[in-house]
Amino acid sequence: MPAVSAIIFDLDDTLYPERQYAFNGFAAVAVKFKEWLGDPLEAAGAMKRLFDTEHRPRVFSALLAERGMAQSDVLIARMVETYRTHLPTIHLHPDADAALARLFGQYKLGLITDGPAISQWAKIDALRLRTRFDAIIVTSELGPDCAKPHPSAFELIAQRLGVEPPECAYVGDNPAKDFVAPNALGWTTVQIRRLDGIYLNSVAPRGGVPRFTIDALDDLNGILSRV
Repeated sequence: MPAVSAIIFDLDDTLYPERQYAFNGFAAVAVKFKEWLGDPLEAAGAMKRLFDTEHRPRVFSALLAERGMAQSDVLIARMVETYRTHLPTIHLHPDADAALARLFGQYKLGLITDGPAISQWAKIDALRLRTRFDAIIVTSELGPDCAKPHPSAFELIAQRLGVEPPECAYVGDNPAKDFVAPNALGWTTVQIRRLDGIYLNSVAPRGGVPRFTIDALDDLNGILSRV
């Protein structure tokens, strides 16, 4: 088996705390729609609270329902657009910043991330990641059905990095979708378990259990030395 020569990372909750982005977005929505939502601080706080409930996929509609407001598709669409297009203030996890600095030059580095392209590129630019990776793929730019666990992004990034599947390692946080495709392709898979991660307790589907699990990216070199 060839040694790993390329490391491909997930973005959200792998390299930075996804809650940072979400809470930034809620603040932007609260300010823009204060005519409907009232005090921006209170409205943003309500959205943060809803984020950690079963209403996470529909925070805005749940907020309107709590306030006895009509479920306006137009208003919700405008709130979603504001959320997706806001310019975030977010920061890498310290261990992620250190790992990227340490690994750059030792390995080819790639990034695969799901989500609307405008949102994901805004995150990438806020984190100043364009120059820290040899290849970046936002899966929504490949097509509507190419998000993880679809294998297309994994196959494409290996081609762009010029490596074979056994030379690739993938690091992500969400076992519900992150590891199915790279496992099937013969990559080394590593889950980073962030204690504040949104998907910390997600269950892996068949074929989606990562080969290794770590608690910090400081441990990544030790894992790869065993492959």
